[in-house]
This record gives sequence, C-alpha cells and structure tokens, in this order.
Amino acid sequence: MRLPFTVEEFLAVFGQYNEAVWPAQWVLVGSAIAAVIFALRGHAADHRQVNAILALLWLWVAAAYHLAFFRNLTATAIPFAVAFTAQAVLFGWFAWRPGRLDYGPRTSLHRAVGGGLIAYALIGYPAVGFALGHRFPDAPTFGVPCPTTIFTIGLLIWGGTTVPTRLVVIPVLWAIVGISATVNLGMAEDIGLPIAALLLFVTTRTFAHQRRSAVLQARLH
Repeated sequence: MRLPFTVEEFLAVFGQYNEAVWPAQWVLVGSAIAAVIFALRGHAADHRQVNAILALLWLWVAAAYHLAFFRNLTATAIPFAVAFTAQAVLFGWFAWRPGRLDYGPRTSLHRAVGGGLIAYALIGYPAVGFALGHRFPDAPTFGVPCPTTIFTIGLLIWGGTTVPTRLVVIPVLWAIVGISATVNLGMAEDIGLPIAALLLFVTTRTFAHQRRSAVLQARLH
C-alpha cells in the first residue's frame, strides 16, 4: 500500500517531535527501566506499577506523538491516537484494579524472549536506526509508537498466560501496521514489530501447551 507521504516527511516529524519534547526521551527510557525492575522484583504491588508505567507510555504516544505531531502529516494519526489511548486505559484499569496479572517471567523461555525484545526496544532499535542513517533528531526514539510497542510486547511475553487477551490486541494490530513502514519507508528497525508479535504468539502457545501437559500428567499420577 502506497503511503500518502515520503520518507523524508516521515522522518521530519520525528525531528519536530524530538526537538520539542527534549529531554523527555530520557525520562521515558528511565520509566521503561523502572517497569522492568518492578516486573523482575515480582511483588504484588509491583505489577500494578508496571501497568501504570505502560499506561503512561501509551498515553504519551497518543497525545505527544500522534496528536501533537503525526496528525500534521496524516489524518490517520487520529484513529491511531484513539487506539493508543484505549490501550492506555486498559493498562490503567489493571493498575487500579488488583488481579492475577503477573509480569514476572514464567519460564526461562519467556525471560529470554521477552528480555530480548525489551533490550531491542531500548538499545537495538536506535542502534539499527543509526546504522541505517537515521540520526537524531530525525529518528524514532523510545516513546514513539514502534519501539514502545516492541517494549510492551516484551513485557506481555513475560506475563505469559496471566495476560488477558484484550491487552494483546492493540499491540499486535500496531505490529501489523508497522510492516508498512518497513516495506514502504525503509524503516528496517521496525521489522522487530512483526517479529515481536510472532514471538508473543509462539511463546504464549508454548506455555499454554506446557501447562496443559503438566495438568494431564498430574491427573495421570
């Protein structure tokens, strides 16, 4: 599908955004690191903190990126902002309401895969972009849609089967949207989006299969 703007126009939006919000990018990265620490500590209240941070990150993308800057390039930024706001509300709901949602990695597989995606979102994504010639400020930084979504999927993989389906839908849909940027705009760093969505599906299915097998074995004994 042909996009209604050029790669130069697309990257220019990042430049406008980055210059306007600087140094908020570092605050966003710090918040992401705090979410990882809370997830790994594993206390009941910590998981609510993870949800609160994710809610703020997704609301930031909706307001500070989509509505404030990307909307000047394309009207599709408005439904994108609505979707990111909806995801923020979902995370906010789970931050406010205690439940079974647990971001502590369930298995070594979940820890490795989710951790890899988190590291890619925070370190690998900007490194790949830099190698491709996407230099600050005209480059995506953490706190814009794609790296934020990859980071979120990494945490959702850590949560495994404790994560309700409704928390997964919008990140996966955005991963599909991100394919267009990879193909049409040469944003090769965004290839992490469909890969993240695929890994979320595979690891969730693997964990569910292992859980069913364990239940069956327990019944047989």
